[in-house]
Amino acid sequence: MIKKISIVGGVACSLVCSPVFAAETGLLEEIKVIAHPLSERSQAQSVSVLRGDEFERRVTGSLGDTLSGEPGIQSSSFGVAVGRPVIHGLGGPRVKTTEDRIDSLDVSVTSSDHAVSIEPFIANQITVLKGASTLLYGSGSIGGVVDVETGRIPKQLPESNLTGKVEARYNDNGDATTAALRLDGKAGEKFAWHVDAFDRDSDNYDIPGFVESENQRLSEAEEEGEEHEEEEGHEEGEEERDILEGSELANKGGAIGFSIIGDDGAYTGFSVSTLDADYGLVGGHGHEEEHDEEHEEEEHDEEEEGTGMLKMKQTRVDFDSKLINPFRGVDELTLRLGINDYEHQEIEANGEVGTRFDNQAWEGRIEFGHQLAEDFKGVFGLQFGERKFSAIGEEAFVAPVKTDNAGIFWVGERSFDGYDIEGGIRYETVDHQPSEAGLADTDFSTISTSLGIVYPVNDVLSLAGLIDYSERAPSIEELYSNGPHLATQSFEIGDVNLQEEAALAFTGTATLQSDLYDFSVSVYRMSFDDFIYQASTGEILDEFPVLVYRQEDANFTGVDAKAIIHLGTLAAWPRAILM
Repeated sequence: MIKKISIVGGVACSLVCSPVFAAETGLLEEIKVIAHPLSERSQAQSVSVLRGDEFERRVTGSLGDTLSGEPGIQSSSFGVAVGRPVIHGLGGPRVKTTEDRIDSLDVSVTSSDHAVSIEPFIANQITVLKGASTLLYGSGSIGGVVDVETGRIPKQLPESNLTGKVEARYNDNGDATTAALRLDGKAGEKFAWHVDAFDRDSDNYDIPGFVESENQRLSEAEEEGEEHEEEEGHEEGEEERDILEGSELANKGGAIGFSIIGDDGAYTGFSVSTLDADYGLVGGHGHEEEHDEEHEEEEHDEEEEGTGMLKMKQTRVDFDSKLINPFRGVDELTLRLGINDYEHQEIEANGEVGTRFDNQAWEGRIEFGHQLAEDFKGVFGLQFGERKFSAIGEEAFVAPVKTDNAGIFWVGERSFDGYDIEGGIRYETVDHQPSEAGLADTDFSTISTSLGIVYPVNDVLSLAGLIDYSERAPSIEELYSNGPHLATQSFEIGDVNLQEEAALAFTGTATLQSDLYDFSVSVYRMSFDDFIYQASTGEILDEFPVLVYRQEDANFTGVDAKAIIHLGTLAAWPRAILM
């Protein structure tokens, strides 16, 4: 029996030479971390921001691939259309993806072949909060938060009546094309508007060699009772190579938004966005079933060849409003609401609809910003949400479930002579109510808290330390799964007796920042109690290995490092060193 699981994260380092020609005595551009309400001074929590020219160079068709170059971040890729971020080795239900600080409200957590319903090409910037982000976004963010700031609801008036950008890309591998358009403008002194649209299209892309690994090809040859040959010369069509079937995609969508903006910085706005995505399911999306009849028609066999498709549709409505000094004791009141209508169909190779997924969800949050003293600032907030999930068909391995969640939180920071202290606390309830007979309702209460210190040694060097305790409620997949999961080629079984997952984390960060360079190093350790994972039982059901959800203790330890050198100021280095 496993008593403890120890997982050691590797060192993630990147060296970026940025041709930024800054003035010798100029200040670096300030980057506002919109995903954190106290971001003006908050530095104890590890934060990565991708924006500007660097974002334009690295943006791809999925969040995971776009961020995979950041220290500590990988992508759980399932083809070019699907890639969910993995932060410090944690992914799935432990990483929350948000659009303008509201959950993406999709079903990307349910299966590894489900795409996140956020299009990176329309983003202004992407922010990654590592660590104690559970205080702001709930128990589903115990590993981190990836927030995509779209600007679809304008928060300030543009400088001119009309601004915009057009982007076009082409990749000869798969004849991939991308076109994106964004327009922002204003009418009068209070009305701002936004329009965006995008279209991405790609055929199956080329790969060097066989689609299947050598071990897989050997295994299949042995099962068929054939002698595997190392050299070339197999019969044509016996093994696929050079082109990855199921890697095609066709995504399109867009949004319109507008805001009424006041002179004091207050605003109220709406946006409506749509997404229509069709993409292939890499590796096929089915398994052979036993038949009593000895003969199969060749035409039917040919019809079954190939891979399936996933057809996704989403319509989302967002509301955002901020009031300045609405009443005594509150400096800012912010209200966010997102309502989502999501569905997708998984089309089998023969053209039949294998599974229908439906997710009707909404999430809202209200934040009260206050300043108790000149050097003491905080935000008190409430968050609510509801999700009605259902899956019908061949891959309906999770029963329909209605989930309600509610949270209350406070985060604050105070400056002292020579250092800053920040902290916070959150309490949350999560209730799962399956509609299938025989499945029990489950409810959980979680609490999270953090305390950090930031110590600026001088104008260049800053040190920070953070300790946080977080709890996570089990997801519906971990609780109620019971059936074959074709995307992962496994038979998954949940456990309604799972308890809350808890993690105690320590993070230390050193940052060197000047107009010549940016260096940062973070060391972290997360110790989990009752870490939820999938364990193999050694059994086979429906021709798939059986995986059951269990809980054990686990440790995650790692180092993140990043270095950026501004080449435009290299001439100033000798003088800077002498000074």
